[in-house]
Amino acid sequence: MENKAHALAAGAFVLMVAALLVAMAWWLSREGGVRVNYELSSRESVSGLNLQAAVRFKGVPVGKVTAINFDPKVPGNVLVRIAVDTTAPISQATFATLGYQGVTGIAHVQLEDGPGPKTPLVSVDGEIPRIPVRPGLVGRITDQGTQLLVQVEEATRRINQLLSPENQKLLMGVVGNAGEAAQGYRQLAEDLRALLQAPPGVAKVTVPELLNTTRGTLQSLQATSGEARQTLQRLNEKGGAVDRLAEGVDALAQSAGTLNATTLPRLNRMSDDATRAARQLGRTAGNLGENPQSLLYGNGPLAPGPGEPGFSAPAAAR
Repeated sequence: MENKAHALAAGAFVLMVAALLVAMAWWLSREGGVRVNYELSSRESVSGLNLQAAVRFKGVPVGKVTAINFDPKVPGNVLVRIAVDTTAPISQATFATLGYQGVTGIAHVQLEDGPGPKTPLVSVDGEIPRIPVRPGLVGRITDQGTQLLVQVEEATRRINQLLSPENQKLLMGVVGNAGEAAQGYRQLAEDLRALLQAPPGVAKVTVPELLNTTRGTLQSLQATSGEARQTLQRLNEKGGAVDRLAEGVDALAQSAGTLNATTLPRLNRMSDDATRAARQLGRTAGNLGENPQSLLYGNGPLAPGPGEPGFSAPAAAR
């Protein structure tokens, strides 16, 4: 009889502990207020998003993630179902993005209001209303980084076309023609100087020869100028080497402007968020190290200070 009494008492104790655990689990998981279900269909990856993840409207917690599956209506998309408080102002202009918490990689759903009418979003024909999904910060940075790399590659390709062997030959031909023209002008100046400085008798003899030489030099200069003009026209014509170089420089400048104006400020904000998250994690670890029981019982009430009821001076101060 005594063994049966002990077994009965042990069984009753186990049942009582199980009931307490079930009641505690229900109390911890209970949610107050009425919530409405919405769906999000995303073509992007939802890595880091788990069930019971937070749903925030402009940073204010308004609900939880209740289901994550594939979208049967749009092949390849991910369908996320969320439960949102009825107090949240969800409208036709509301859209969703996927945000990340600091450096932990834990994702949450961020709801924002876009431009447009603020008509409440309601169910049609009994179907769960859907909120449009837009790329988040990480997705936008990835897309813009890809576009920036494409533009830099295009600019590099155009510069390589400008510096191709054919264009290099054209440029060297222009430089050579300019050098020949300069040499011809120098020779003409030297002949004229010699004519002016020679005695009268010598000048009369050498004038026809000088004129012939001058005429030949001028013809050579005219031919050289014509070749240089043709080369410059080929370089300056529409779609030529100069136009391709200008387009390449413009594309490179636009890529640099996009990087400085959009991508770098967003990376700086991400770095600041990561720093704040690391500081908060460090403070939490320090508090747990100094007061481990606060994980179960909380920090507890603060000790009364001087002048407050219940204050007791330390023994060393007495």
